[in-house]
Amino acid sequence: MSTEQMNKNGNGVGAEGFEKSALRIEPLTFFEGAACIFGANIGAGILGLAYGARKAGWPVLVFWLLVAGVFTTISMLYVAETTLRTRKPMQLSGLAEKYLGQVGSWLMFASVAVNSLGCLIAYTNGSGRIISSFLGVAPALGSLLFFIPAVLVIWFGLRATGVSEKIITSGMVVMVVILILATVMGPGIQKQFLAYTDWRFAVPVFSLAIFCYISQYLVPELTRGFAAKGGSIKNLPKAIVTGMSITFIFLALVPMAAIGLSGHESVSQVVTIAWGEALGQWAFFVANAFALCAMMTSFWAIGETFLTNIVDRLKFPSEWDVKYRIISIALVVIPPFLFAYTGLISFVGAIYFSGAFAGAIMSVVPVMMLNKARKEGDRNPEWTCGWIAHPLIQGTLIFLFCGAALYAILDALKVLPHGW
Repeated sequence: MSTEQMNKNGNGVGAEGFEKSALRIEPLTFFEGAACIFGANIGAGILGLAYGARKAGWPVLVFWLLVAGVFTTISMLYVAETTLRTRKPMQLSGLAEKYLGQVGSWLMFASVAVNSLGCLIAYTNGSGRIISSFLGVAPALGSLLFFIPAVLVIWFGLRATGVSEKIITSGMVVMVVILILATVMGPGIQKQFLAYTDWRFAVPVFSLAIFCYISQYLVPELTRGFAAKGGSIKNLPKAIVTGMSITFIFLALVPMAAIGLSGHESVSQVVTIAWGEALGQWAFFVANAFALCAMMTSFWAIGETFLTNIVDRLKFPSEWDVKYRIISIALVVIPPFLFAYTGLISFVGAIYFSGAFAGAIMSVVPVMMLNKARKEGDRNPEWTCGWIAHPLIQGTLIFLFCGAALYAILDALKVLPHGW
């Protein structure tokens, strides 16, 4: 890694050498940035992992979580350096347009849209089921109740999202620790359940793992947050690595407890439902409260990112123009609700296919953007990727993620075995 002198020259500078743009620069602390990453990652993915990995087994899941986590972090750091080489604050689609042209921009926007919609469909579906089980209302009404605080925080912007993420993720950590301790000290974890392994179903689990590290779309948001007055731009790579490391630990622990308690044949699509029922009524409420918080924090982070990508790609004059903000939020929240209640896609299916498609784009485009930004960037970065940008590592990243996407296509065509 290396540090270079930042470029503070130029007209129309917004903060820390960045120009003003349609996207507002709002300050984030290191912990808020790391919490945004953790909160974005710990959403639908963690709730569907145990079910999605039930045929492959927990050891296979942990292996792919590690591989996907390392290479997704590398991809995020590529995007981080690209943003630091670009004076005008942009979202991913804007960066792709600057360095790769219209085709690259639309591919990146499609990746953001597909993965975001996959997330939001899963959150809509899952939240409706959980609130329905809590209150005895119809799942669609449960989803509407979930949408009220979800949309409010997104409306108030990046700063509100960062503070809300920090508060809710702290509570999520406490709830998960309580549930895992209750599992280990109560009924206990059966070693034979955790030892079960079948590598024939391994590759689809990789696509689920890719989906779980969804926060690569947040990197331009975090750059703006750390560049704002009162922030520190050098916290950007530290927050990325910290948030992703904590994510890996929790993504491994929750399926471990659920599968180790009940066995791979007894997990539910939303893991907290069967897990909580196995531990008792109190645990049912705690587990599903955790699930709602997980979906909420991820909804905030992904919704905020999707909104600013819409503003950037559709060339809206400002993300804070009321008319355009209403249009953007409508595009974020209405399609997921419609898809969730047409029965076209399942909870885990939304995770799997969106992860595979978007993962392929997010492996190729950041590599191309970084290499182009190093030649044509208009700002001196405070931090660079160093050895992790070696061509061999870039090639491995593309091979793994595009391979997972190819498997998903062959899976959909029933050529290769389905993961669950």
